[in-house]
Amino acid sequence: MILCTECYIQKDNKTLMLYRNKKKDDINQGKWIGLGGKFDAGESPEECLMREVKEETGVLITEYQLRGILTFQVIDTLSEPMYIFVYTASAYEGEVGECDEGTLEWIDTEKILELELWEGDRLFWGWMSEEKGFFSANFKYMQDKLVDYQVSFY
Repeated sequence: MILCTECYIQKDNKTLMLYRNKKKDDINQGKWIGLGGKFDAGESPEECLMREVKEETGVLITEYQLRGILTFQVIDTLSEPMYIFVYTASAYEGEVGECDEGTLEWIDTEKILELELWEGDRLFWGWMSEEKGFFSANFKYMQDKLVDYQVSFY
């Protein structure tokens, strides 16, 4: 299994998004995603969150909330499932810098769903916008298309 974090820093009705356009052979190429990445050995979700956001933006988040947990499976490959801890952050220290994985941009939060997102991301953005509470969702993809999902709210 693969463990990851994903974070959306929000400020003044804008959300910091990462447009993946710099890495070769990137599964997220051409998509807008949150900040984050894979756990290092022995890290907690919060340690991974803080490290990944710092590496990708140069800022230290100071206020954040765990919003949900995703299980992401690509069923037409033999790849391992990915478990993603999804956070939002409302405060940080430092200045947002450049990212070697893509272009960082502050997007009007109300326009996030207009971006090129994974289909599952559209769903959980809706859940977060509607304040449905903490979620646990299992997304199943085949050839980059969402073919099934289940979700629970708590």
